[in-house]
Amino acid sequence: QVQLVESGGGLVQAGGSLRLSCTASGSIFRINAMGWYRQAPGKERELVATITTGGSTNYADSVKGRFTISRDNAKNTVYLQMNSLKPEDTAVYYCNANIQRVGVGEYYARVYWGKGTLVTVSS
Repeated sequence: QVQLVESGGGLVQAGGSLRLSCTASGSIFRINAMGWYRQAPGKERELVATITTGGSTNYADSVKGRFTISRDNAKNTVYLQMNSLKPEDTAVYYCNANIQRVGVGEYYARVYWGKGTLVTVSS
């Protein structure tokens, strides 16, 4: 099986910083794109940032200039550095990754999700 585990969530005051990490483990042959999503209570899950294998990034307008996504391919890990946090950033943050498992063809790669980590930004 393949598993993604997030860490680094917590409580922080507005204007503060936090770094989230997500590590993939299991019978992994290749990890393609990785990303971070978030979901606030009563709202739809939304894209925060994505990063390709080669390091190309994409950000939601609401976090552009404040958040930075990065990855360490040797560690099967994706990071989200969050600076200048605002109360509206409060949400459960989920990582995901498009992963090809050992023993299957690349056509059968699929997206896996972590269980999420809570980020709470106080006023």
